[in-house]
This record gives sequence, C-alpha cells and structure tokens, in this order.
Amino acid sequence: MSLKTVRALLICTLVQIGSVFFVLPAKGQQQTGQPRTTSELGIGIGGVVYKGEIAPRYRLRSNRPALNLFYRKDVSNALAWKVGLLIGRVKAEDEDFTDNPSFLAKELPLSMYRQATVKTSFLELSAALDYNFMDYYDFRRNLRWTPYFTVGVAGLVYNNKTTAKDPKIIYPENTDNEQTYRTAFALAIPVGVGAKFALSEHWNLGFDAGVRVLLTDDFDNLTDQNEKVMNPNSRDLYFYNGVSLSYTFYKINCPIGSGKNGKGK
Repeated sequence: MSLKTVRALLICTLVQIGSVFFVLPAKGQQQTGQPRTTSELGIGIGGVVYKGEIAPRYRLRSNRPALNLFYRKDVSNALAWKVGLLIGRVKAEDEDFTDNPSFLAKELPLSMYRQATVKTSFLELSAALDYNFMDYYDFRRNLRWTPYFTVGVAGLVYNNKTTAKDPKIIYPENTDNEQTYRTAFALAIPVGVGAKFALSEHWNLGFDAGVRVLLTDDFDNLTDQNEKVMNPNSRDLYFYNGVSLSYTFYKINCPIGSGKNGKGK
C-alpha cells in the first residue's frame, strides 16, 4: 500500500470518527464500503407572504410568486449546510382585513383607521443547517425520502413603499403627499420544515415551508412614523412555501485499498 493511500485512509478515518458525534454511518455506505459525501444544486418556486402591521394575520391568498436557488452539502448523514438565494415580492393592504367593518372595528382599529398598502421587492441570501430525520442515502430502501428541519441566518436587501388613502395619517410631516420607494437592508432568522423524495439516484423533489423572523420592525415603514398608526409589539416577518427540484452530486472520499482493481488484501 502506497504512502499516499495510507495518508488518505488516515484522513478518512479521522473524518469518519468526527461524524459519529452527529450520526452513525449510513447502512447503505457500510454495505458498499465506500463512504461518500453528497452535494445538491437546486431550484424552487413558491410563494411569499408578509405578516406585520398591515397584515396582522397570515392569508394564503396573499402569497406572491418567489424564486429560490440553493446549494446543499452534507456534513454527516443527518446534517447538511445550505446556502440559498430567494427572490420575491410581497404586498399587503389594510383593506384585506376590514371586509367586515362592524366586527373588525374593535379588533383591528388601526387597520380601519390607517387604510394603508405596502409593496416590497426583496433579495435574500441565507446560510442554514438542515437536519434530516431519516437516512436519505440508504439505497436499500424502496422509497428514499426524509423530513427535515432547517434553521439559519439571512441577510436581505429590499425596496418598498407604503401608502395610505390619506398619506398624512402615515407621514404627517410630508407636505407633498408623494411617497417614493426606499431601499434598505435587514437581517432575519429563517426557520422551517421540509421533505425531500428521491426521483432517481440523482434527482430529488422537495417541499419547503418556513418563516423568516426579521430583526427589524421597519419592514413596512411604520416603526418610526406616527405612533397612532403603529403597534410597537408587532414583529414583522414573512413566510415562504414552495416546491423544488435538485440534482445530487456524489463523491467517493476514501480509497478502499491498493492495486489496479482497488481491492486490498
């Protein structure tokens, strides 16, 4: 056995020992005797919806189209790092929550009084950690799939505008009553769940649902405005729900032995 092979086997052994702290090696990998790492490149489509001052409740019909691009690389059989790019647009109107004025006048007085609309386009870059509850790469299973949990951190740049039937209600110091779009940056905490199914050895179908908790309350432009039209206890956030298609790349990490046929004694 060559020195190069011994060195590779030693590195592989240390990596495998470290992975025990996360999960036991996959049965499928033990069967082949060839530990592997995998990575995925995928694209998803779905919907985003905002919840905050102007949308105090989640409404399914308020979802707007969104595009999701992501790259995922495994850390162990259970854990994977993921980076993603989410492009979307949200819109919310106070009128959507005042369909029954006699009932909502007491429950949502700010919405009744404010009658505002917010339109926002955003670009989000995120880094997250996925935890798979099942061994997705055990090829002895007839149906390969796993539910998973994800949590991470995200940064976004957004461009938005908030208007009202009476602009002075929201912008009392603005005399021209003409509001323009503004660009701002924010941080968020993505938390979600999902499931992915193997369509073949390389292709995967995924489903995602999650929420981005914003670390700012200025997403709808109402934080620093007239206190009569805002609720300081309301946290801005937005949801993403979608379906994705990804392709898996496989890499054999360690040599099994020496010789032309790759078999050891």
